[in-house]
Formats: sequence, C-alpha cells, structure tokens
Amino acid sequence: MTSACLARLGYRVTAYDPDPERVRELSDGKPPLYEPGLSELIAEGLASGRLAFTDDLPQALTGAAFVLFTFDTPMDDQDRVDLEGIMATAVQVAPHLEDGAAVVVVMSQVPAGTCRQIARSLEQAPPGRRVRLVYSPENLKLGQGIDRFLRPPMVVLGADDDEALDAAELLFAPIGAPKLRLDLPTAEMLKHALNAFSATCISFANEIAALCDETGADAVALADAIRYDERIGLETPLRPGLGFAGGTLARDLNALRAIGDRAHRDTPLLDAVHAINEGQKQRVLDKLHGVYGSLDGLTVSVFGLTYKPGTSTLRRSLSLELIDALAGQGTNVKAYDPMADIRDLPAGFPAHIGDDPYETARDSDALLILTGWPNFRDLDYAAIRLFMRQPVLVDAQNLLDKDALLGYGFRYLGMGR
Repeated sequence: MTSACLARLGYRVTAYDPDPERVRELSDGKPPLYEPGLSELIAEGLASGRLAFTDDLPQALTGAAFVLFTFDTPMDDQDRVDLEGIMATAVQVAPHLEDGAAVVVVMSQVPAGTCRQIARSLEQAPPGRRVRLVYSPENLKLGQGIDRFLRPPMVVLGADDDEALDAAELLFAPIGAPKLRLDLPTAEMLKHALNAFSATCISFANEIAALCDETGADAVALADAIRYDERIGLETPLRPGLGFAGGTLARDLNALRAIGDRAHRDTPLLDAVHAINEGQKQRVLDKLHGVYGSLDGLTVSVFGLTYKPGTSTLRRSLSLELIDALAGQGTNVKAYDPMADIRDLPAGFPAHIGDDPYETARDSDALLILTGWPNFRDLDYAAIRLFMRQPVLVDAQNLLDKDALLGYGFRYLGMGR
C-alpha cells in the first residue's frame, strides 16, 4: 500500500518482496489482501510507470534516494513482535547502500529500541558506513488505509540528526499534514503510547458497558454522550463491543508492559487494560450460558471472521478465538464473512464456512455478530428469525438496531445494552 501511495504522490517506486509468486501477482495488479481502492491504486501506478515490483534486491536498491522498511511485523499468539524478518533484511540491504547516499525510513511498527539495532546492522557492512535512519511509523487503519496514508492527522519523523529529519520531511512534503520532528526514542514511544491510549479508551468503554448491563443503562448512548465533552472529543474510541483485536493495539500495549518489566516498574493501568480486553470474549460466552446453561450440542451461527470490517485479514481475530472456545464446549459452529480470506484459516478450523448469511443462520440456536461489517445492518432479520431454531442474537459489536430486533421477536443481547 505504501509503494502505491508514494507512486500516486509522483515518486518512482520499486517495491521489493522475496516471494516471486507475490511479485508476479502484484505486477498483475493483484494485492495480497483486500483493502478498498488498493487494486485500482496499484493499477494506476503500474500504468503510469511509476510503480514496479521485483524480487531482485540489488535492482530495487539501485539509485534509491530512500529505502523504506514497510514490513507488517508478525506477532505470536501473545502479541509479541517477531523482528527476525526485519533484522535479516537489514543485513541483506546493508552491502548495497552507498555511504550516506540513501535515507533508510523504517515505517514498520517496532518495539522501542529497534531502530538503533537496525542502524547498527546497516552500518556494519562494511564497518564504519554512515547511515541516515528515520523512524516514521505508518498510521494506517485497515479498511481506510489509502486515505490515512494520503491524509493523516500527522506525520511522525524520528531521527538522531537534523540532516536525516530534513530529508524525511522532504520525502513526505506532498502530504499536507503536520510533520512532527522528534528524537528516535520519542518517535518509537509515541506509536506505543498512541495505541495504548486507544486500547485504554476501548477497555474503559467495555468496563462501563459491563456495569450498564447491571443497571439497565445503554452503554452505546452513554458513550455517544461522553464524547461531546470538550475534554474528550467526538472521535475518541469509546464504543463498547468485543474489544480490540488484530494485534496492533495489543502489540504496543504489550511493548510498554515489557519495558516496565525490564525496568522492574509496575504498569497497573496497562495491565488492567489488557485484562479487560481479554475478558470480553468470556462476556460473550457468559451471555450464551445465561440463556442455555450448557452450550454442548447447540448450533451457533457467527457473522464475521475478520478482526475488523474493511479488511480480508484474519490476523489475531477475536472471532476465531471465540469460535475455538465455542467448539471446545461442544458447540456446532457455522460462520459467514463477506470478505475473509479463508485460505488463512488454520488447519482443522472448527466451523463450517458458508457463502450465504441466511443459510448460515438456518436452524441455529443463536446468532453472534462478531465483526462490525456495515452490510450486516442491511440483512433481512425478520427472515433470519424465521430460519433460526431459537431467536437468540448476541450483538457483540452493538451494530444492529436493538428495537427493530426485539420487534422481530429476537432475544437481543448487546454489550452494555
């Protein structure tokens, strides 16, 4: 996405990937995952001649004024970052960089301290090479990635010297957003802090929602009202739901907790944010237990597999974790998602994947809304109610019109509603 966006801005971009098959697909205009507008943007870049893809690293680096590291850093099931790929690539890139000629811009989201490790790797082959390195963490949101790249609220630039900052500011000059010039450690910590703050807001909203379930208050209306306070703001992520997923927020939250562990400093607020989010999956199960007691032998339909709407990726999806938990309690699970790349599902995934939401809901004892795809609002729930064996609907994203669902005869269970 970064390469296609830079080509849109007028740069000549050569994007490298070691996988020849992926390079072939990209050269044919086929991105590896769904993102609104990305196929068209790649096609535009290819047609203009400003965008090319290659699996030849020396070719990609020849004459480059900027070398961008844009890895989607992988994470384990504990949301810990695997830096092996990015560090190995730094070693591979190093021999092809001329002394001081290119600026290396790290855009991948990495733990604090990583950029100086990358710089040391680049400077060691040959020893004494001068490398200008800048950390400019991508601020993308899957589903809104292109718009967030071209029209971000800010561009973060972190470096240890003004020369590198000047060069990076020139690179991103076509983007009309404030350029924040920071030292390298502060830039790395900023991304952690921003995502940890978002995670805190989400967990706060979900803890309040749990109390709303006990008092009869509507957590969605409450969150909407809170945002009107000028100290908070209308864009604050306070909507209660299933919690944050995908690994991005959890990765940065855990990066900060790890810094605390290494320094023997407690992080009680961050620990609580993490614990609240982990408990959201159990809240969904508890709602089903409250209706049925045992879940053994029930048939449950799930709408939504991707970790958020607007993407095909299943990375660290809470839907998948919930389906595993349901299957572990003897539940038969059927699932539907309009965009999920089911090739990425793990072997032996314990759910039947349907290609029609109405058939997926047929003869089920409960329907769970786990991903907030907007088109789920447009389904005919009066018809779905007739297809189901029992009219139990758990709206884990507070996506649907509660009153309308009650009118169709559903037993509607939202999060804090």
